Amino acid sequence: MAPVIHMPEPLCLVKNTNGRLVANPKALTILSAITQPVVVVAIVGLCRTGKSYLMNRLAGKSKGFSIGSTVQPHTKGIWMWCVPHPKKPDHTLVLLDTEGLGDVEKGDKKNDTQIFVLALLLSSTFVYNTMNKIDQRDIDLLHYVTELSGLLRTVSSPDLDGIEDAADFVSICPDLVWTLRDFYLDLEAHGQLITADEYLENSLRPKQGTDQGLQNFNLPRLCIQKFFTVKKCFIFYLPTLRKKLAQLETLRDDDLDPEFVQQVADFCSYIFSHSNAKTLLGGIKVNGSRLESLVLTYVNAISSGDLPCMEDAVLALAEIKNLAAVQKAIAHYDQQMFQKVQLPTETLQELQDLHRASEREAIEVFMKNSFKDVDQGFQKKLETLLEARQDDFHKRNSEASLDRCSALLQDIFHPLEGDVKRGIYLTAGGHRLYVQKTEELKAKYYQEPRKGIQAEEALQKYLQSKESVRDRILQTDLALIEREKEMEEAHVKAEVLKAEEQRMWVAVLRQYQQMMEQRQRILQEQVRQMERNRIFQHPLQQRALDLRHHCQILWKITEELEICMKINEFLRVAEKTLAAEEKAKRESSEKEKKLHEQKVKKLLKKCENLTRAFMEFKAKMTEEIRVRESLLKEMNERIKMLKAKMNNNNESKQNTEMTALQRPRKQ
Repeated sequence: MAPVIHMPEPLCLVKNTNGRLVANPKALTILSAITQPVVVVAIVGLCRTGKSYLMNRLAGKSKGFSIGSTVQPHTKGIWMWCVPHPKKPDHTLVLLDTEGLGDVEKGDKKNDTQIFVLALLLSSTFVYNTMNKIDQRDIDLLHYVTELSGLLRTVSSPDLDGIEDAADFVSICPDLVWTLRDFYLDLEAHGQLITADEYLENSLRPKQGTDQGLQNFNLPRLCIQKFFTVKKCFIFYLPTLRKKLAQLETLRDDDLDPEFVQQVADFCSYIFSHSNAKTLLGGIKVNGSRLESLVLTYVNAISSGDLPCMEDAVLALAEIKNLAAVQKAIAHYDQQMFQKVQLPTETLQELQDLHRASEREAIEVFMKNSFKDVDQGFQKKLETLLEARQDDFHKRNSEASLDRCSALLQDIFHPLEGDVKRGIYLTAGGHRLYVQKTEELKAKYYQEPRKGIQAEEALQKYLQSKESVRDRILQTDLALIEREKEMEEAHVKAEVLKAEEQRMWVAVLRQYQQMMEQRQRILQEQVRQMERNRIFQHPLQQRALDLRHHCQILWKITEELEICMKINEFLRVAEKTLAAEEKAKRESSEKEKKLHEQKVKKLLKKCENLTRAFMEFKAKMTEEIRVRESLLKEMNERIKMLKAKMNNNNESKQNTEMTALQRPRKQ
């Protein structure tokens, strides 16, 4: 069981010496010994307004915190009284009574602000004690202090900076109990009775409108409502006659106004029932030792000058609120852009229009939440941040467009790249097919929606990256076309040679036919001549037959010689053609070169065979001609002999006839 802390009387927790706040080590030692969660109730208000009386009643005592009866304030700094919690046995109630604000003898607004802020930061229930009614001055003061406490909390506890979760924010903010002392007004509004809580809510309710005056009116109310999520209001009538107020500490309840006594009882009951333990971020409950650490942390932060003076409070608050307004505006801009913008946008103008619309809304949010931005410095800062956001969205839009286009290009052109790898376009005419297919895929790419502003640039970069592939296909295409052209030329030459050969053979045959016809006519004429010469019919006929036979042989030899000469000429032309073809094919592929070499070898071999046959035939014909010439010579000699014999026979016949004629004469 946790030890019970016995404090018969309050002890100064934070001393205020010459305007400097210093933690009391003795009080800190008492706090460090408390292991239970602590419910910290702090009260702040103007001096001589009965703050200490309420704190004594919460402690269950009539005396304890000093109650002054003169114009001179009694409480200095912050006093602490730790007592067992009357309704929560496992908790300790820590009561903090503060030095009164507005002490004319002190004249230091900065010191008042420090005490106000420190009490607000240490408490789990904050009692704001004011006089008579709720007025604008009280609201502004509470607003300033809540903002300054947020600033001090951020400076002294960096881990609390940037709280965005509403539940976390609520957990570290105290409840607000607004006490109105010496209340004399009727709780009535618009002709109807209202409660004290309704009076507080009406006083903190913002007005509708957007002009600067209304914004200045609404700002402190909105901040208080945000900072204090739980708010309660108590009114206290004058406790007794004014002449008896000086002895208030010694008066019994019977001597006091019964309504006042009931109001105090209601106040104490609410505090005991609804005040929660002090908590830190993350729901961590504060015990005595943790409260000790908070006291030291905040006092040291205030002593180091991190809290601005009251003269600079407006500027500090303006900076805080305007920075917050800038952050809200930026957050609203980001939210709107993330909701409306679908990256990549089809055009830059689309993104610009969305930016302008979100920018207008963001500026409206800023204007609604800003406070005294006289020189519009924060609005200009917002515009600069929005411009940076715009540039960031432009960059992200370009990146999203480039990613989208790259994925599209990869998906659309992937089949073409596969065909290229398989060598489908490495053929004659392949470059034309490749370009045609590329144009088809480009058209398909252009038809795809939401490519963004980088569509054309991404396409051109992709096509440029494939320039080497296209050049390789083009070079292969040109080489294959050139080779086909050479092969076509060689084929044409072969056809020409074949046609020339056929024409030559036709001419040779025609010439041979004409020669034969001419010789036949000559022979026929010779035969007719020999027939006319009947005397020599038989020898001449035999001679004619022999001559005809020899002439036929000579004609045949001549024809064969001419044919051989033609063949020889054809072979020379063929050799030249083959040489030209060999030269043209020398640059072709190795396989075709071998085929051509084999063809050339076959042709050369054929030419050698033809040449060899021709030479053999020529030698044979030469021998045949020689034999025929000797036979012809022999025939000529025989003809001469026949002629001589015939002449002798004719002379003998004439002589015989002459002798026969002479004999009758003699007889």
